[in-house]
Formats: sequence, structure tokens, C-alpha cells
Amino acid sequence: MTPRAAIVLAAGFGTRMRPLTEAAPKALLRVAGRALLDRAIDAARAGGARRIVVNAHAFADQIAAHAAGLDGVVLSHETPEVLETGGGVLRALPLLGSDPFLALNADSIWTGAEPCPPLAAAWRDGMDALLLLARREQARNYTRPGDFFLDADGRPRRRGASPTAPFVYTGAQMLRPAALADAPEGPFSMNLIWDRAAARGRLFAVVHHGGWVDVGTPAGLADAEAALAEAGG
Repeated sequence: MTPRAAIVLAAGFGTRMRPLTEAAPKALLRVAGRALLDRAIDAARAGGARRIVVNAHAFADQIAAHAAGLDGVVLSHETPEVLETGGGVLRALPLLGSDPFLALNADSIWTGAEPCPPLAAAWRDGMDALLLLARREQARNYTRPGDFFLDADGRPRRRGASPTAPFVYTGAQMLRPAALADAPEGPFSMNLIWDRAAARGRLFAVVHHGGWVDVGTPAGLADAEAALAEAGG
């Protein structure tokens, strides 16, 4: 199915990106001349979304001013506290509608194929969450030992006690609103929703056929510039 709505997660403080985020939100930092937020919005639109929700907390006034000039973009303000990934999506649900929707991190850069069309193409009844993964060797500015194994039926398994895992989460997913039913109020991680979906056999993943950059640090900005230049974008 084609998702009609998406949320771009842009509410964080960007602490790993300091000092660049001492006076501006990470989502408005530029890579190859364009704001990270704009690139994420373009990725969501390429997946079919026409209504884009951007959540905002840190430097929300700057994000609001930027979004005011973007067609089809609305804000979900997180006050008085930042709500983390899961809490941010839960707060925005009334703006996202009743159908499955896309959720993207603002600090991700994908190269090669567009990240969201494969999620839309792979979505099926019986899914609560569908994650976009990349092979660890295709990830830049990523220093952790991997997030998931991927079974033949498309179900991801966490690394657990294994020293490494071959796949990493790239910051893009598709979600059924009902997956957040009975979620707690206040801040919580999207990991809670994934673990609940996995316990019900409703967590799935597809693999991104391209590169991914975790733009969480100043070094990530340089890596993203290089990756886009190599990809011609």
C-alpha cells in the first residue's frame, strides 16, 4: 500500500553534534547544500506520503519557521519535555491518520535506491512495524556492532548476546497506528513498540539496497557529503 502520511523525527537536542547544535537544531544542518530535514521530507514524499508531520522540541521556533514554507508539512510540538522516538510518534498520531504511515529520522542519509518505496511495496496485513535495514558494511559513521539478524521470512532478531550482527536500522520504518495502542504516556523509545510487535510475530524488515550514513556527529556530516558526492547526489 502507499502510505499517505509520514512523520520526520526532529525533536532531539543533537548532543552528539555539538558545538554545531548549540544555536540550531540538528535537523536544519545542511548536507551538500540542503537541510537534513528537507532531505528526509523528500524521502517520505518519494514513498508516497503527502502529509508530513515534523515533531519539534529543541529550537522548535526555527523548525516551525522553516516548515512554514513547505507544502503539506505540519508540526507536532513536544512540550514541556522531549518525548523520545516512541513518545514523539505517539503524540503525533492524531495528525497521521488511521492508515499505516512512514516514520523517518531526520539525521539519516540514504544513497542508492530511495528508502521508502521498498517499505510501501513490502507492507502486508499482519505487520505492525516494518523496518528498513542496511548491511553493516554499507553503513558510514556507524561504530556499533550491529542491531539485527534477519530471518528468511523477513523477521528481524536482535543481536542479543552475539558480538556482532550483520544488519543495522537505518532510521526509516512503516508503522500501523494500532502498534502504539496501550503505549505509555511520556517519553519512551520506539524499541518498546518493536519488542511488542516482535512478541506478536508482527515485526518485519526489508534491506536497503544502497548506502546509509548515520549523521549524528560532525564527522557524520562529512561522511554524508562524501557519500552523496560518490553517489552523484
